[in-house]
Amino acid sequence: MEPLIKIENLKTRFHTEDGIVKAVNGVSYSMDPGEVLGVVGESGCGKSVHALSIMRLIQIPPGEIASGQIWFEGEDLLGLNDREIRS
Repeated sequence: MEPLIKIENLKTRFHTEDGIVKAVNGVSYSMDPGEVLGVVGESGCGKSVHALSIMRLIQIPPGEIASGQIWFEGEDLLGLNDREIRS
């Protein structure tokens, strides 16, 4: 069975006046249908940026998904254009 979602080496960064901030740095996991994932961590550790990256809601600039792959139901979300991701 193919995973429902598969994240491979996701890296999301923000360009600031002080340099590059690595908000998400190398997250990888997969989930099968029916599985539940709890993401926990300290404030500011990247939980929300991780979720926003999956939905492609990172404001560019200053943010960027620097590398990685996000697959949902077998489709590469990072390869979709804006119209396709909205649908």
